[in-house]
Amino acid sequence: MADDLNYGYKGADVPQSFGNNKGVFDPADINNLVKDDKWTQYGQLELIETQTYSSAVSSVEFTNIKENIYNVHFMTINNAILSGANVSSRLSTNGGSSYVSSGYQVASQNGNASGTFGESKSTSEVHLNVIGASSSNSQNAYVYYYNLGDSTKYSFQTLQGTIDDDSTYFMRFGSGVYPQANVVNAIQVFSIPSVNFSNFDISLYGIKEYS
Repeated sequence: MADDLNYGYKGADVPQSFGNNKGVFDPADINNLVKDDKWTQYGQLELIETQTYSSAVSSVEFTNIKENIYNVHFMTINNAILSGANVSSRLSTNGGSSYVSSGYQVASQNGNASGTFGESKSTSEVHLNVIGASSSNSQNAYVYYYNLGDSTKYSFQTLQGTIDDDSTYFMRFGSGVYPQANVVNAIQVFSIPSVNFSNFDISLYGIKEYS
């Protein structure tokens, strides 16, 4: 904070909060307000957790997703290496003690650089799609999740995935829904069929919105 200012006011202690800033701010004021989570800046990504693995694991769980704070979550998956399987996700309503394994609805489009295209769809799926199958090369994706903390709304997902599959580029984009009005408070990332994957990192962010 600037020496002669208190969050933008000289000689006054004016309450500041996200969505309600008053005063003329210098960079030091702004930095301190950001640090105290009182600076209004909509749409910013706020890192919740990054998990990095060099050895093989069968799944990754995010059990502290701050669903009471964020209405929209953003996930990035970087360099997940697995053979012959899809990276997928499931949702939990009990903090990760178990994950919902039925009743999802999904729809996605797939294509590769050689001109082969297709679709994946289901009204009764055991998981949410993320990325398509690869023989051995890395898979990368970003995924948005919506309404996870809202007990009155369904939980939605949109995705974009990309693979360099044996030197032939592959892509997937699509969406899915867990059609139950529940609070979702954990996310699991795993593979279908079940294989271990390695040498990757997954980050989960919340998107700051006005509340």
